[in-house]
Amino acid sequence: MKMKQAAAGLALAAALVLPAAAADVLSVNGQNLWSQAQARLVEGDTTYVSLRTVASVLAPGAAVTWEDGTAWVRGAGFTLSARPGEQWLTVNGRALYIPHGVRLEEGSTLVPIRTLARALGGEVEWSAGKGVKLIPGEGKPERPPYTEEDLYWMSRIISAESRGEPLLGKLAVGTVVLNRVASGEFPDTVREVIFDRKWGVQFTPVANGTVYDEPTQESVLAAKLVLDGARVAGDSLYFIAPELTDNHWTMENRTYVTTIGCHWFYE
Repeated sequence: MKMKQAAAGLALAAALVLPAAAADVLSVNGQNLWSQAQARLVEGDTTYVSLRTVASVLAPGAAVTWEDGTAWVRGAGFTLSARPGEQWLTVNGRALYIPHGVRLEEGSTLVPIRTLARALGGEVEWSAGKGVKLIPGEGKPERPPYTEEDLYWMSRIISAESRGEPLLGKLAVGTVVLNRVASGEFPDTVREVIFDRKWGVQFTPVANGTVYDEPTQESVLAAKLVLDGARVAGDSLYFIAPELTDNHWTMENRTYVTTIGCHWFYE
């Protein structure tokens, strides 16, 4: 389980980053796709591409439409959506993280190429001098890399701990849980981490029972994103809300990482 979670983090890193030079060439079966569609940009180290153009290669015959501010791709056995401004795209119930958000440039919906390839079962390779090579798969998404039980408990702990926090804060709480799953200091599953009592109750919602409350919609989204590889707040293993507790052990004994909303995160 710990190796599985670590692999998910590596998969996310691979899904988001390509060198800027990669934007020069996008080859499919030996042909440069940029000759067909020039809509692309580089945001930091992330190469964005036209959703319509690349989806047509990864899922031939799929219908690409624009409905009420959202781009939709519908093919055999899958439905994908991407809305400019949102930090994710969805495909068959999965949610894949896009830190810089879905973009809209000159009428084209742009998404990170690796994220789109991953969503539709394709692959992306990069090499110096040759740019990006897009390798179509079977034209359909893979199953989510997590169980329904993981989603059930992750969405509930995120909702109980960060109700009212921004999406980034919810992702950070989920990151802490998965960092613990991957660490040898804590149990091996999401549920066991949440209900861990080795050094006393670890999460306040377990003590007060709010972990059993129905999660908010955004908390379910955040749970899907982190379980599918999204990570924020680095290697944090702890978080506290200093204004809401008198127990400052974490602040005095762990290394500070960042603050998001009311929570301070520590390694």
